[in-house]
Amino acid sequence: MKNKILVIFASFLPIVSFAQEMSIDEKIESGFKPFADTIGSIVFYSVPIVGIQVPIVLMVLLLGALFFTLYFKFANVRLLGVAINAAKGKYDDIDHHSVEPVAGDPTPGGDVFESPQTEGVVGEVTHFQALTAALSATVGLGNIAGVAVAIAIGGPGATLWMILAGFLGMSTKLVEATLGVKYREVGPDGKVYGGPMYYLKEGLKETKFAGLGKVLAILFAIFVIGGSFGGGNMFQSNQAAAQLKVLFGVDNGFWFGMIMAVLVGTVIIGGIKRIGLVTEKIVPFMGIMYVGASLVILVLNIDAIPTGIVEIWTGAFGSNAVVGGVIGVMIQGFRRAAFSNEAGVGSASIAHAAVKTRFPASEGIVASIGPFVDTVVICTMTALVIVITNIKSNLFTYGNLEGSSVILNDSGEALGGVDLTSLAFDSVIPNFSILLTIAVILFAFSTMLSWSYYGIQGWKYLFGKGKVADLTYKGLFLFFVVVGASSSLNSVIEFSDAMIFAMVFPNIIGLLILTPKVKSELNRYLKAIGKK
Repeated sequence: MKNKILVIFASFLPIVSFAQEMSIDEKIESGFKPFADTIGSIVFYSVPIVGIQVPIVLMVLLLGALFFTLYFKFANVRLLGVAINAAKGKYDDIDHHSVEPVAGDPTPGGDVFESPQTEGVVGEVTHFQALTAALSATVGLGNIAGVAVAIAIGGPGATLWMILAGFLGMSTKLVEATLGVKYREVGPDGKVYGGPMYYLKEGLKETKFAGLGKVLAILFAIFVIGGSFGGGNMFQSNQAAAQLKVLFGVDNGFWFGMIMAVLVGTVIIGGIKRIGLVTEKIVPFMGIMYVGASLVILVLNIDAIPTGIVEIWTGAFGSNAVVGGVIGVMIQGFRRAAFSNEAGVGSASIAHAAVKTRFPASEGIVASIGPFVDTVVICTMTALVIVITNIKSNLFTYGNLEGSSVILNDSGEALGGVDLTSLAFDSVIPNFSILLTIAVILFAFSTMLSWSYYGIQGWKYLFGKGKVADLTYKGLFLFFVVVGASSSLNSVIEFSDAMIFAMVFPNIIGLLILTPKVKSELNRYLKAIGKK
C-alpha cells in the first residue's frame, strides 16, 4: 500500500518542479488540457434533441429518478413528513427498543418495553448531522451561479422544470442513502465506511453479479477521488477567492488558500464526527441567511410576484420559451437541478452511511430532504429573485446562447452567473454583494469539508484504512485547496467535474439492480414506526 501512495506522490512532483519555470496554472493547463478534454467528451457525450445537445448522463439521472419515483409510489412526497420527523430525532427510540422478532420479544403483540435494549447502535453522527454534511456538499455555487445561468439561457420557465427535477431527485437520494447504510462496514474503532463502493461490491454480490460489482466499485472509488480534488475542492476555493477579488480588487488567492487550508484541515482531521458538528451549524445558518435575504426581496417586490409566476409558467410551456422551445427550457432546468443536488451521483450516500441507526431506510427517507432543500427551496429562491428583479428593473435579456447573462459591467465585460445573482440582490438590497461573498465562502468551505470525506472514503477503499493512507489523502487535499485558490486550472476543474458525473454510471446501475432490497428496508422501517 505504501508503494501505491509513493506512486501517487511522484505523480505530483512535476507540478512542484515546474512551478519555478512557469505559473502552476499555465503548466498544468497546457499539459492536462488534451487529457481533460478527452475525458470530458466521453462523460458528457451528448445527443441532439430538437436541436439541443443533451448529455446522456443527464438523461440517465432523470430517467433513473423518474423510475424510482414511480417504483416507490411517490415516497418522495408521501413520506416528506416522516423524513422531517426522522431528521428531528422523533423516531430515534426505535434504535434502542423494538418489537422486531430478530431484536426483541418474539411474542406476537409483545410490549415494546419488554424488548431488550440493542447494544451499540452503529454509527458516528445523528440523522440531522448526516443530512447537513450531505447538504453542505451540494448547497453551494450551483445554487447561486448555476441557477442564474439557467434563467439567463432558458428564461423564467427553466425554474419550473428545475423544481420538478428536484422532486424527482428526492427519490434517487432515498434509494442511494438506504443502500449506503445497509452495506456499510464498521471498523474495530467504530468508524464507518460506506457509500457506493460498498453497496456496489457487496450488494451486487448478493444478486449474483459479484464480478460486475467489484469493477463498478473500483471505478466509483477512482471517480470520487478525482471529483473530491477538483469539483469538490479546487473549484470551490478558486471561486471563493475570485469573489473576494471582485469585492476588494486584490488578487490574494495564495494567502486566502492558505487560510482556507488551515481552517479545512482543523475540521477534516477530526473525521466525519467533527465535520458533522461543524456542518450542522454552518448549513442552517447559510440557508437561513440566503433564503431570508431572498424573502426580503420578494416581499419588497410583492406586486411583481404574480407577473413572475405567470412568466415562469408560460415560459415553461408556452410560446415564450426561449432557447429550443419547451424542450430547450426543460433541459436547462433539469441540467442545473441535477448538477446542483447531485442526486444519482452517489456521493451523498457516503455521508449518510455514517448515521447512528440500525434501520437503513430511516436515513434514506431523511436523505430525500436534501434535493428538496437544495433545489426546491434554495435554487427556487435564487430563480424567483432574478425573475422578479428583472421584471422591476429590466436588468438583462433572456436567451443568451453563450451560457452567461448579456448584461455588461462598467468595463463592457459580460457578467457571469454569480455576478448576475449579485446584481439582482444589489438592485434591492444595497451592498448585498458583501453578504453574498460571505455566503460564497461559507458554501465553498462546507462543500470542501464534505467532499474531503467523500474522497477519503474512496481513497481508503483503494489503499487501505491505515493512518498513512488517511494522512496522505488529507495532505494532498489541503495542498489542492491552496492550488485551487491561487490559479485558474480550467482543465483540471473541468476534468474533476467530469469525474463527479462519471460516478453516475456505476452508481445508477447498482441502484437499479438493488431497488427491491431498498423496498424491503423501507417496508421494515415504516412498520417499525407504525406508518404501515
